[in-house]
Amino acid sequence: MSISGSELREAIAQSLRVSDDALIADLADGRTITVPLAWFPRLAHGTPTERANWRLIAGGEGIHWPDLDEDISVEGLLAGRRSGETQESLGRWLHRRESTRRRLCRLPVTRKNSVWNWSKAGDGEIIGINRRPFTIYFSHISL
Repeated sequence: MSISGSELREAIAQSLRVSDDALIADLADGRTITVPLAWFPRLAHGTPTERANWRLIAGGEGIHWPDLDEDISVEGLLAGRRSGETQESLGRWLHRRESTRRRLCRLPVTRKNSVWNWSKAGDGEIIGINRRPFTIYFSHISL
């Protein structure tokens, strides 16, 4: 089955689902497009929460993921186009992403009624403790 140029240009997304291995777009004309997530490395490297944070752009002609800085056109999906990002660009993005994720957070800790309390730790892990002043260091995992 071939798709004409006008069918590509007129395709409008209505909804989207992203699983661990596929991107599924439901179009206004009733068609559903399913493509491998591996076609879009930023989505593949994203967390389920980051992949779930998307919005339709240009009236449904495209999809934008702000947390991953990714934009995909419905026309491109229908044409079977994978991400055009170079390995060099993806490598820089992954490096910046990892640097941000591993940034250390210092959380001051107070003692009240023999219980140690600290502010929101997120989902980081404890990587060190200073005794004076008492501070716990967490590795910051989430963006």
